[in-house]
Amino acid sequence: MTRAKPGDRLQIDTFEMRLAREVERLLFPKSSPVCTWNCIGVRNRTAGVLGGDYFDFVSVPDGGLAVFIGDVTGHGLHASLVMALIYGFIHRAALDAVAPVELAAQVNDFLLRFAERSRTLDQYFSSTLFLGIIDPKTLAMDYVNAGHVPALVRRGGEVIELAPTTQPLGYFETIDTTTGSFRLAKGDRLLLYTDGIIEAAGASGERFGAERLRAALTGSEAGHTEFLGSLFKALRDFGIADPPEDDCTAMVVDIRGEEK
Repeated sequence: MTRAKPGDRLQIDTFEMRLAREVERLLFPKSSPVCTWNCIGVRNRTAGVLGGDYFDFVSVPDGGLAVFIGDVTGHGLHASLVMALIYGFIHRAALDAVAPVELAAQVNDFLLRFAERSRTLDQYFSSTLFLGIIDPKTLAMDYVNAGHVPALVRRGGEVIELAPTTQPLGYFETIDTTTGSFRLAKGDRLLLYTDGIIEAAGASGERFGAERLRAALTGSEAGHTEFLGSLFKALRDFGIADPPEDDCTAMVVDIRGEEK
């Protein structure tokens, strides 16, 4: 029996990580849907081969659109594994038209059950989450924000902040969850993102910060795809390392008007 050499083992590990990355990518949308009453775009940059950010947009049975974004504690291989668990759970629940508050409570219980199996790994089974369900006929959005950075809505020259509605998931046996509600309007741009963007630091140590993100949001009239490209270029121009120290994800939903 031939014993594997250290270099061979490294090549296998590298191949397996790349394969895991390809499987991870299969979870997420490959392209934006055809623009109807909305246009959606997503941009993601992981800190390593694998990441802990997750996101998707799913049509629900009653005709609504579920959009969600989350950030698992940490990054790398362990975060990717936990992310895949959460992503699958949320995706299935969204297809079953589970209300945002109920879904957040279910994810919290789901994570706690895993955390109970190991006191040394329990802190890794936690995540922030923003989940909104938009009614295309009224543009009303019910949402839950579980410890995630605030979603932002650009309306004209104003930025409206949708603050968290409950704690991050996976920390507490019970969470005090409320439903947030917001009525979108034609011309609005909804921006969902992860904290890797605003907490990213340039060479000087200064963080990109929420104010620069807001300025990028209000200062661009470009389409959703072009806006995402300009946002990530702004991060590079600011001096953010590539790859970044933490996963960076942004999702844009442009509202074109109520569905007829």
